[in-house]
Amino acid sequence: MSKPKASFSLDLDNKWSYMKNNGAEDWEEYPSYLDIFIPYILEVLEELDLKLTFFIVGQDAAFENNHKYIRMIVDGGHEIANHSFKHETFLHLYTKEELEDEIDKAHSAIRAASGREPRGFRGPGFTWSETLFEVLVERGYLYDSSTFPTIIGPLARMYYFRTSKLTAAQKKERKELFGKFSDGFMKLKPYFWKLKNNRKLLELPVTTMPLFRIPIHLTYLVYLSAISSQLMFFYLKCAVYLCKLTNTSPNFLIHPTDLLGEDMVTGMEFFPGMKISSHRKLEIFKKVINIFARHFTLVTMEEFAAGIFEKYDKEVIIDQKIRH
Repeated sequence: MSKPKASFSLDLDNKWSYMKNNGAEDWEEYPSYLDIFIPYILEVLEELDLKLTFFIVGQDAAFENNHKYIRMIVDGGHEIANHSFKHETFLHLYTKEELEDEIDKAHSAIRAASGREPRGFRGPGFTWSETLFEVLVERGYLYDSSTFPTIIGPLARMYYFRTSKLTAAQKKERKELFGKFSDGFMKLKPYFWKLKNNRKLLELPVTTMPLFRIPIHLTYLVYLSAISSQLMFFYLKCAVYLCKLTNTSPNFLIHPTDLLGEDMVTGMEFFPGMKISSHRKLEIFKKVINIFARHFTLVTMEEFAAGIFEKYDKEVIIDQKIRH
Protein backbone atom coordinates (compact mmCIF):
# COMPACT_ATOMS: atom_id res chain seq x y z
CA MET A 1 0.00 0.00 0.00
CA SER A 2 1.45 3.39 -1.03
CA LYS A 3 2.19 6.00 1.59
CA PRO A 4 0.06 9.19 1.77
CA LYS A 5 1.61 12.36 0.41
CA ALA A 6 3.08 15.24 2.40
CA SER A 7 4.01 18.56 0.79
CA PHE A 8 7.16 20.47 1.68
CA SER A 9 7.84 24.16 1.08
CA LEU A 10 10.42 26.81 1.89
CA ASP A 11 9.61 30.51 2.32
CA LEU A 12 12.71 32.13 0.82
CA ASP A 13 12.64 35.14 3.15
CA ASN A 14 15.87 37.05 2.67
CA LYS A 15 18.04 38.83 5.23
CA TRP A 16 16.56 42.25 4.37
CA SER A 17 13.00 41.04 4.97
CA TYR A 18 13.89 39.81 8.46
CA MET A 19 15.61 43.12 9.20
CA LYS A 20 12.61 45.05 7.84
CA ASN A 21 10.15 43.15 9.99
CA ASN A 22 12.40 43.66 13.01
CA GLY A 23 12.51 47.44 12.51
CA ALA A 24 16.16 47.71 11.43
CA GLU A 25 16.88 50.99 9.64
CA ASP A 26 19.35 49.69 7.03
CA TRP A 27 17.09 47.01 5.53
CA GLU A 28 16.54 49.20 2.44
CA GLU A 29 20.08 48.40 1.35
CA TYR A 30 18.64 44.92 0.70
CA PRO A 31 21.38 42.81 2.29
CA SER A 32 21.12 39.25 1.03
CA TYR A 33 22.26 35.75 1.86
CA LEU A 34 20.75 34.08 -1.22
CA ASP A 35 24.22 33.63 -2.75
CA ILE A 36 25.16 31.57 0.31
CA PHE A 37 21.91 29.85 1.12
CA ILE A 38 20.61 28.70 -2.26
CA PRO A 39 23.68 26.68 -3.36
CA TYR A 40 23.86 25.27 0.16
CA ILE A 41 20.22 24.16 0.42
CA LEU A 42 20.16 22.79 -3.13
CA GLU A 43 23.14 20.57 -2.38
CA VAL A 44 21.41 19.30 0.77
CA LEU A 45 18.14 18.65 -1.08
CA GLU A 46 19.94 16.77 -3.84
CA GLU A 47 21.57 14.57 -1.23
CA LEU A 48 18.16 13.88 0.33
CA ASP A 49 16.47 13.44 -3.08
CA LEU A 50 13.83 15.93 -1.93
CA LYS A 51 11.91 18.43 -4.07
CA LEU A 52 10.51 21.57 -2.44
CA THR A 53 8.23 24.44 -3.30
CA PHE A 54 10.21 27.68 -2.98
CA PHE A 55 8.06 30.72 -2.21
CA ILE A 56 10.02 33.59 -3.77
CA VAL A 57 9.77 37.25 -2.75
CA GLY A 58 9.32 39.34 -5.90
CA GLN A 59 11.76 42.06 -4.81
CA ASP A 60 14.55 39.47 -4.68
CA ALA A 61 13.57 38.13 -8.10
CA ALA A 62 13.68 41.69 -9.47
CA PHE A 63 17.41 42.00 -8.69
CA GLU A 64 19.33 40.70 -11.68
CA ASN A 65 22.19 39.41 -9.54
CA ASN A 66 19.76 36.93 -7.95
CA HIS A 67 18.55 35.49 -11.26
CA LYS A 68 21.22 32.81 -11.48
CA TYR A 69 20.37 31.56 -8.00
CA ILE A 70 16.64 31.45 -8.66
CA ARG A 71 17.36 29.65 -11.93
CA MET A 72 19.40 27.11 -9.95
CA ILE A 73 16.24 26.30 -7.99
CA VAL A 74 14.31 25.58 -11.19
CA ASP A 75 17.18 23.60 -12.69
CA GLY A 76 17.14 21.46 -9.55
CA GLY A 77 13.56 20.41 -10.31
CA HIS A 78 11.91 22.44 -7.57
CA GLU A 79 8.66 24.41 -7.78
CA ILE A 80 8.64 28.23 -7.84
CA ALA A 81 5.76 30.05 -6.09
CA ASN A 82 4.76 33.64 -5.23
CA HIS A 83 5.47 35.12 -1.77
CA SER A 84 4.39 38.72 -2.61
CA PHE A 85 6.65 41.51 -3.88
CA LYS A 86 7.49 43.62 -0.82
CA HIS A 87 7.02 40.93 1.85
CA GLU A 88 4.65 43.04 3.91
CA THR A 89 2.95 41.18 6.74
CA PHE A 90 -0.31 43.10 6.49
CA LEU A 91 -1.70 42.23 3.06
CA HIS A 92 -5.15 41.93 4.66
CA LEU A 93 -5.16 45.76 4.82
CA TYR A 94 -4.47 46.18 1.09
CA THR A 95 -7.15 47.34 -1.32
CA LYS A 96 -7.88 45.22 -4.37
CA GLU A 97 -5.87 47.59 -6.57
CA GLU A 98 -2.89 47.36 -4.21
CA LEU A 99 -3.13 43.57 -4.13
CA GLU A 100 -3.32 43.38 -7.90
CA ASP A 101 -0.17 45.45 -8.17
CA GLU A 102 1.58 43.41 -5.47
CA ILE A 103 0.74 40.04 -7.02
CA ASP A 104 1.40 41.13 -10.60
CA LYS A 105 4.80 42.70 -9.85
CA ALA A 106 5.92 39.62 -7.95
CA HIS A 107 4.57 37.26 -10.61
CA SER A 108 6.33 39.11 -13.44
CA ALA A 109 9.64 39.33 -11.56
CA ILE A 110 9.57 35.64 -10.59
CA ARG A 111 8.67 34.59 -14.15
CA ALA A 112 11.48 36.71 -15.61
CA ALA A 113 14.05 35.35 -13.16
CA SER A 114 13.02 31.69 -13.23
CA GLY A 115 11.41 31.17 -16.63
CA ARG A 116 8.42 29.61 -14.84
CA GLU A 117 4.90 30.81 -14.05
CA PRO A 118 4.22 30.62 -10.30
CA ARG A 119 0.95 28.80 -9.58
CA GLY A 120 0.87 28.99 -5.79
CA PHE A 121 0.86 31.84 -3.27
CA ARG A 122 1.60 32.32 0.41
CA GLY A 123 1.13 35.59 2.26
CA PRO A 124 4.06 36.77 4.42
CA GLY A 125 3.29 36.31 8.11
CA PHE A 126 0.23 34.21 7.15
CA THR A 127 -1.73 37.31 6.16
CA TRP A 128 -4.74 36.88 3.85
CA SER A 129 -8.12 38.26 2.89
CA GLU A 130 -11.05 37.39 0.67
CA THR A 131 -9.92 40.11 -1.73
CA LEU A 132 -6.50 38.47 -1.97
CA PHE A 133 -8.11 35.16 -2.91
CA GLU A 134 -10.23 36.86 -5.56
CA VAL A 135 -7.11 38.40 -7.10
CA LEU A 136 -5.37 35.01 -7.14
CA VAL A 137 -8.35 33.29 -8.79
CA GLU A 138 -8.59 36.01 -11.44
CA ARG A 139 -4.94 35.35 -12.30
CA GLY A 140 -5.37 31.60 -12.57
CA TYR A 141 -3.47 30.54 -9.45
CA LEU A 142 -3.83 26.87 -8.55
CA TYR A 143 -3.70 27.22 -4.76
CA ASP A 144 -3.13 29.45 -1.75
CA SER A 145 -1.27 28.46 1.41
CA SER A 146 -1.58 31.53 3.64
CA THR A 147 -3.56 30.06 6.55
CA PHE A 148 -1.88 28.81 9.71
CA PRO A 149 -4.41 27.10 12.00
CA THR A 150 -2.70 27.59 15.36
CA ILE A 151 -3.92 28.95 18.67
CA ILE A 152 -0.56 30.44 19.67
CA GLY A 153 -0.35 33.15 16.97
CA PRO A 154 -1.04 35.99 19.44
CA LEU A 155 1.67 34.70 21.80
CA ALA A 156 4.19 34.52 18.96
CA ARG A 157 3.23 38.04 17.91
CA MET A 158 3.62 39.33 21.49
CA TYR A 159 7.12 37.87 21.73
CA TYR A 160 8.02 39.21 18.31
CA PHE A 161 6.88 42.73 19.13
CA ARG A 162 8.69 42.73 22.46
CA THR A 163 12.02 41.80 20.87
CA SER A 164 11.72 44.01 17.76
CA LYS A 165 12.47 47.68 17.10
CA LEU A 166 9.12 48.32 15.41
CA THR A 167 7.33 51.60 16.06
CA ALA A 168 3.83 51.73 17.53
CA ALA A 169 2.45 52.46 14.05
CA GLN A 170 4.30 49.50 12.54
CA LYS A 171 3.01 47.21 15.28
CA LYS A 172 -0.52 48.40 14.59
CA GLU A 173 -0.11 47.49 10.89
CA ARG A 174 1.09 44.06 11.94
CA LYS A 175 -1.59 43.45 14.57
CA GLU A 176 -2.65 40.21 12.85
CA LEU A 177 0.88 38.91 12.26
CA PHE A 178 0.91 35.11 12.78
CA GLY A 179 -2.89 35.15 12.93
CA LYS A 180 -5.60 35.42 15.56
CA PHE A 181 -6.48 32.93 18.31
CA SER A 182 -9.60 32.02 16.33
CA ASP A 183 -7.39 30.89 13.42
CA GLY A 184 -6.61 27.84 15.52
CA PHE A 185 -10.13 26.60 14.82
CA MET A 186 -9.88 26.85 11.04
CA LYS A 187 -9.77 23.69 8.95
CA LEU A 188 -6.50 21.83 8.94
CA LYS A 189 -7.10 19.66 5.87
CA PRO A 190 -7.22 21.07 2.31
CA TYR A 191 -10.46 22.75 1.25
CA PHE A 192 -11.82 25.26 -1.27
CA TRP A 193 -12.66 28.84 -0.41
CA LYS A 194 -16.08 29.79 -1.81
CA LEU A 195 -15.69 33.19 -3.45
CA LYS A 196 -17.91 35.55 -5.44
CA ASN A 197 -19.51 34.46 -8.73
CA ASN A 198 -19.25 30.78 -7.73
CA ARG A 199 -15.47 30.81 -8.00
CA LYS A 200 -13.28 28.67 -5.76
CA LEU A 201 -9.67 28.60 -4.67
CA LEU A 202 -7.88 25.61 -3.19
CA GLU A 203 -6.45 26.30 0.28
CA LEU A 204 -3.54 24.23 1.59
CA PRO A 205 -3.15 25.23 5.26
CA VAL A 206 0.29 25.08 6.85
CA THR A 207 -0.08 22.05 9.08
CA THR A 208 -0.12 22.35 12.85
CA MET A 209 -0.42 19.45 15.28
CA PRO A 210 -3.89 17.91 14.90
CA LEU A 211 -6.15 18.28 17.95
CA PHE A 212 -3.73 20.60 19.78
CA ARG A 213 -3.20 23.12 16.95
CA ILE A 214 0.36 24.03 17.92
CA PRO A 215 3.14 24.57 15.34
CA ILE A 216 5.22 21.75 13.90
CA HIS A 217 7.14 23.69 11.23
CA LEU A 218 10.94 23.51 11.26
CA THR A 219 11.47 26.89 12.96
CA TYR A 220 9.50 25.68 15.97
CA LEU A 221 11.31 22.32 16.04
CA VAL A 222 14.71 24.04 15.97
CA TYR A 223 13.56 26.25 18.85
CA LEU A 224 12.52 23.16 20.86
CA SER A 225 15.86 21.48 20.11
CA ALA A 226 17.62 24.27 22.02
CA ILE A 227 15.68 23.11 25.10
CA SER A 228 16.02 19.38 24.49
CA SER A 229 16.64 17.28 21.39
CA GLN A 230 14.72 14.40 22.96
CA LEU A 231 11.75 16.68 23.59
CA MET A 232 11.85 17.98 20.02
CA PHE A 233 11.84 14.53 18.42
CA PHE A 234 9.16 13.25 20.78
CA TYR A 235 7.07 16.30 19.88
CA LEU A 236 7.54 15.68 16.14
CA LYS A 237 6.74 11.97 16.41
CA CYS A 238 3.53 12.83 18.27
CA ALA A 239 2.61 15.23 15.47
CA VAL A 240 3.28 12.61 12.79
CA TYR A 241 1.24 10.04 14.72
CA LEU A 242 -1.69 12.45 15.06
CA CYS A 243 -1.48 13.36 11.36
CA LYS A 244 -1.75 9.68 10.45
CA LEU A 245 -4.49 9.08 13.02
CA THR A 246 -6.61 11.94 11.68
CA ASN A 247 -5.75 11.32 8.01
CA THR A 248 -4.08 14.74 7.78
CA SER A 249 -1.47 15.11 5.03
CA PRO A 250 1.25 17.40 6.38
CA ASN A 251 2.07 20.68 4.64
CA PHE A 252 5.48 21.25 6.22
CA LEU A 253 7.13 24.68 6.23
CA ILE A 254 10.84 25.56 6.25
CA HIS A 255 12.67 28.92 6.42
CA PRO A 256 16.31 29.73 5.57
CA THR A 257 17.02 30.56 9.22
CA ASP A 258 16.14 26.94 10.08
CA LEU A 259 19.38 25.91 8.37
CA LEU A 260 21.57 29.00 8.77
CA GLY A 261 23.43 29.88 11.96
CA GLU A 262 25.54 32.93 12.78
CA ASP A 263 28.56 30.93 11.64
CA MET A 264 27.25 31.36 8.05
CA VAL A 265 25.29 34.64 8.25
CA THR A 266 26.08 37.69 10.37
CA GLY A 267 23.80 40.53 11.43
CA MET A 268 20.89 38.23 12.30
CA GLU A 269 21.52 38.03 16.05
CA PHE A 270 18.02 39.35 16.77
CA PHE A 271 16.38 36.26 15.29
CA PRO A 272 15.75 33.31 17.66
CA GLY A 273 17.95 30.27 17.19
CA MET A 274 20.76 31.93 15.26
CA LYS A 275 23.28 30.87 17.91
CA ILE A 276 22.61 27.25 16.98
CA SER A 277 25.28 26.26 14.47
CA SER A 278 24.43 25.56 10.84
CA HIS A 279 25.88 22.09 11.26
CA ARG A 280 23.54 21.32 14.14
CA LYS A 281 20.55 22.71 12.24
CA LEU A 282 21.43 20.55 9.25
CA GLU A 283 21.54 17.46 11.47
CA ILE A 284 18.07 18.29 12.78
CA PHE A 285 16.72 18.92 9.28
CA LYS A 286 17.96 15.59 7.94
CA LYS A 287 16.50 13.67 10.88
CA VAL A 288 13.17 15.48 10.53
CA ILE A 289 13.04 14.63 6.81
CA ASN A 290 13.83 11.00 7.54
CA ILE A 291 10.99 10.79 10.08
CA PHE A 292 8.49 12.22 7.61
CA ALA A 293 9.81 10.07 4.75
CA ARG A 294 9.17 6.88 6.75
CA HIS A 295 5.47 7.68 6.86
CA PHE A 296 4.75 9.87 3.82
CA THR A 297 5.72 10.40 0.19
CA LEU A 298 7.29 13.86 0.11
CA VAL A 299 6.24 16.08 -2.82
CA THR A 300 6.03 19.72 -3.89
CA MET A 301 2.87 21.67 -3.16
CA GLU A 302 1.97 21.82 -6.85
CA GLU A 303 2.10 18.02 -7.09
CA PHE A 304 0.06 17.71 -3.92
CA ALA A 305 -2.53 20.18 -5.22
CA ALA A 306 -2.76 18.34 -8.54
CA GLY A 307 -3.57 15.14 -6.65
CA ILE A 308 -6.41 16.90 -4.84
CA PHE A 309 -7.93 18.13 -8.09
CA GLU A 310 -7.85 14.55 -9.37
CA LYS A 311 -10.09 13.44 -6.50
CA TYR A 312 -12.15 16.63 -6.35
CA ASP A 313 -15.40 14.82 -5.56
CA LYS A 314 -14.10 13.00 -2.50
CA GLU A 315 -14.83 14.11 1.04
CA VAL A 316 -11.29 15.35 1.69
CA ILE A 317 -12.47 18.60 0.06
CA ILE A 318 -14.74 20.75 2.23
CA ASP A 319 -16.07 24.11 1.13
CA GLN A 320 -15.30 26.93 3.50
CA LYS A 321 -17.04 30.28 3.40
CA ILE A 322 -15.04 33.40 4.15
CA ARG A 323 -15.72 34.61 7.67
CA HIS A 324 -15.45 38.34 8.17
